[in-house]
Amino acid sequence: MIVRDAVAADAAAIAAYWNPQIRDTAITFTTVEKDAPGLVAEIAGARDAGYPFLVACEGDAVLGHASYRPFRAGPGYAFTVEHTVIVAPDVWGKGAAQALMTLLEERARSGGIHSMIAGISHENPRAVTFHQKLGYDIVGTVPEAGYKFDRWMDLVLMQKLL
Repeated sequence: MIVRDAVAADAAAIAAYWNPQIRDTAITFTTVEKDAPGLVAEIAGARDAGYPFLVACEGDAVLGHASYRPFRAGPGYAFTVEHTVIVAPDVWGKGAAQALMTLLEERARSGGIHSMIAGISHENPRAVTFHQKLGYDIVGTVPEAGYKFDRWMDLVLMQKLL
């Protein structure tokens, strides 16, 4: 498995594993599925803003992706980012997410980032456990922060000081 910077050609593969998770699960609060042109723009936007957008690959197959963006606007938050890590369900627990997060954290450290935040659906305990194994601590829960599938869902905030 290799982890590299995403390119436009990865967009369709990312949409293919991400959209079923958007459509069918509560692991993300978003209800809007991704399309290849939108993901091409997201990859380019991250690169142009100086933020990583990484993919894990095995051969020609894209297994997952990870990125980070500013946690909040304003200069006081310049050294804190919020990340996203999404992998295809058929590779859960097989190291793709860990490989992505390892490189993402290395990039963050080398870019002067002090703190990484994970916002995780309370209905995704696997992600909470995964982040705990990487050294993230639960720093709070925002009750009923998300709404999907005709119900309110809590958001678990986790943090790692780099």
